[in-house]
Amino acid sequence: MSHVPRAAILPDDPPLFAADEPAMPKASTPPAPAGIARRAARLNDWMRRYSWAVAMTVAIVITVGGLIILESGRMRIASEYETALEAKGATAQLSMLAADLATLTADERGFALKADGAFPAHFRETAERVRRTLAWLDAYYRRIGDDTALASFAQIRAAADDEIAQGTVRFADPPADAAALDRILAPPPDTSATLDAALSLLRLNEEQRAQHALDASRADQRISTLCVGALCALNIVLFILLFRNLGIQLDKQARVQKALITQQEELDQLVFARTRQLEALAWHLQSVSENEKTELARELHDELGSILTASKMDVAWVRGKLKNTEPAMAEKLARALGNLDQGIALKRRIIEDMRPTVLASFGLVTALRSLADEAAQRNGWSVEFDLPGDDVKLGEAIEIALFRVAQETLTNAAKYAHASRIRVTLDVDEENVSLSIIDDGIGIRPQDLKRTQTHGLVGMRQRVSARGGRFEIERASPHGTSISVSMPRERSVDAPVVAPSA
Repeated sequence: MSHVPRAAILPDDPPLFAADEPAMPKASTPPAPAGIARRAARLNDWMRRYSWAVAMTVAIVITVGGLIILESGRMRIASEYETALEAKGATAQLSMLAADLATLTADERGFALKADGAFPAHFRETAERVRRTLAWLDAYYRRIGDDTALASFAQIRAAADDEIAQGTVRFADPPADAAALDRILAPPPDTSATLDAALSLLRLNEEQRAQHALDASRADQRISTLCVGALCALNIVLFILLFRNLGIQLDKQARVQKALITQQEELDQLVFARTRQLEALAWHLQSVSENEKTELARELHDELGSILTASKMDVAWVRGKLKNTEPAMAEKLARALGNLDQGIALKRRIIEDMRPTVLASFGLVTALRSLADEAAQRNGWSVEFDLPGDDVKLGEAIEIALFRVAQETLTNAAKYAHASRIRVTLDVDEENVSLSIIDDGIGIRPQDLKRTQTHGLVGMRQRVSARGGRFEIERASPHGTSISVSMPRERSVDAPVVAPSA
């Protein structure tokens, strides 16, 4: 927590001067800037939100750093072990070299005492082994870059080469007298002692080098172990903090999720209530629309029909009077009579579309048969019917709904299906009534089923759903479109039933 100056807390401190001294004007201490508080709040909020990410990042960095440290330690330990092994190998080679040099001297003396052919062969074999040893040691000292050891080894190598050269000459020219034999059998000169001392010193140096490398590798192992332990402890602390913060976040998310579930339930209830209201409104609008269509059809039949019929009778009477005296005018009147007949036919078709008289007069079965026959005549279809033999009374609302669905279906088939055959099926039992219309056209596409702009399908689905029914549309097999409607025969008139739409 940052330290707040006392002046910021107690702005009314006593003056700093004595009472007898003139008091300086007291400067008001400005409050802490609001921007600092906001930045601190944002920082705290960021730490609460992303502390897990920071902890995870630090843990990853520590883990990667630990792996790097371990790998570098492993490489150092391997290098030190390799140095120790090479030093041990050099010690063994130096011991072998000292033994081989002694063997060379022994072979020379043995051949001087007894001219046996085995001594020259053994000498040559030992000399070859000495040369290989010298070559290995030379490469070794050059690789490690030990100039002091390399200088000592150069002396040893020169002495060994001289020994091999002298022995070769002696085997080629055996001693002929006792004096020469005494020189061969004489004790070794001081150079042999110097050579042995140099070899001993090199062996001691290599043993010390091997021991130093082993000590360094053990120290690196201890350091690596301590680093691994420290990194593991730090990672454990970080993961404890991470899981603690994760538990806090999960608890917070659980509370938020619970609040969201509560809100979702409230929204679902509100949507359900609004859906009921919309269903009721749609049912009411459909009822109003049907009533207005009925009223308009009645007015067209009574008023416009009477006007058109009276006009036709008057024109026919005038034409009869002028038929002989004014043939040209009579021809015009005959054309007017034809136009009046077309107007009367259009009036009848409009009335039938708004309020089919065949449905009101003869019932749903006859209305469906008449509607399908007229559509077949206009579009050149063949129609198959599977209808009850006698008309049944289903109630005005259900009959109007089924008739409108059939009307919209046949209209869509004429516009889009390119069909040649239509099958209309009506099944009525004690509880439900089902209507099915199948064509053999190109079939509706799956994407058209999800479009919201297809008002015809939406209107049919809404009309059926408002009366507690089920509306289904799908591709027929092998091709074509199938529309089926099922709804209860009786329903309450005070409120619509909400049913799942197909």
